[in-house]
Amino acid sequence: MALLLLVALLFLAVLAGSVRLPGLALVEVLGSKLVCLAGLDAGDCLSSSVEAPLVAAYGDEMAADVSSNVPRIEYETGMRAVPVDFRSCRADPCSLGPERGEVDRSDAGEPVTLFVHAIDCRAPAPGDGVDCSGERAGHVYLQYWAYYPGSQSLKGLPGNPGFHQDDWESFQVKLGGGETLARASSHHGYNYSAGAASWLSDAGITHGPGWGASEGRYYVSGGSHAGHAHEGSPGPTGIVFGGRASTAALVARLRRAARADERFSPGSAIQLIPIEPIAEDGHRWRFAISAPWRKRVYRDPEYEGTD
Repeated sequence: MALLLLVALLFLAVLAGSVRLPGLALVEVLGSKLVCLAGLDAGDCLSSSVEAPLVAAYGDEMAADVSSNVPRIEYETGMRAVPVDFRSCRADPCSLGPERGEVDRSDAGEPVTLFVHAIDCRAPAPGDGVDCSGERAGHVYLQYWAYYPGSQSLKGLPGNPGFHQDDWESFQVKLGGGETLARASSHHGYNYSAGAASWLSDAGITHGPGWGASEGRYYVSGGSHAGHAHEGSPGPTGIVFGGRASTAALVARLRRAARADERFSPGSAIQLIPIEPIAEDGHRWRFAISAPWRKRVYRDPEYEGTD
C-alpha cells in the first residue's frame, strides 16, 4: 500500500507542477515500473521492461517501430566480435564472444548492443538540423548503430594495414509508402547486398542509396564489420548474385540450413539504447572514427556516404 501511495503522490505532484521531471513519457515509464514491482500487473511488466528506455525517448508508437524492426544479426563464420556499449567496453578483448550459436553477450559479459537513432520525417518537421526535404518527407528512418572497439579489414597482411581503433557501422530501416526498406554501411557507402556489385562503393569510387526490401537480417563481415541487408541467392549456374563468391556463399548457405557453425544474435536479445541523449553530450567522447552524431547521415537519412 505504501508503494501505491508513493506512485499516486508522484503523479499528483507532476500534474500539479510541483515536481519537474525530464518528461511525461518518463514519468509514465517510472510509474509502470513501480506497478510491476508491486506485483499488480504482470502484463504491464512484460510490455514495459525491455522497451521502457525507448518509450521514454520516442513515445509508444515510435518505440514499437524501433522494437519491431531491430534486425537479427548474422555474423560471418569464425567471427568472435560483437557490437558493445562503448561506455563500458573500448578494447577488443571485452567485445569477443563465442564463435558459434546464439550470442547475447561477450565472454566478458558485455551485452550485444545497438544504439538507436529515430528520424520522423512526417509532419511536423523534426527540426534540430534534420533534413526531411524531398523524398525524405513522409518517411520514418530508424538507424541502428553498432560499435566495435577495433577494425581489421585487412587482417593477415603484413603490418595489418587496415587496422584502426573504434568502428561505427549501421543498419538502417526506412518506413513509409507501404514499404519497409533496409540498407547497411559497407566501408565508404551503403549497400543492400554483398559481393562484386558493391566493390566500387566499398572502395568509395561510387555511391548509391543502397535501399532494398528489408528481410529483418543484418549480415556482418568479420574483421571490417562491413554489413549488408540481403545475402543474395544462387543462380542456375551456382553463382551467387548479389552475394559472396559462389563456393563460399553456397557452403555458408548449406551450413545455415543445417544450423552448423551458425552464429547470430536475435533481435529480442539485443540491448537497444537511444543515442540522442548521448549525442547531446557527445563532446565528452573521442573516437578514431567519427561518432554517429558527427556523421552527415545522422541528420540526412538519405545521404549515401558514411563520413
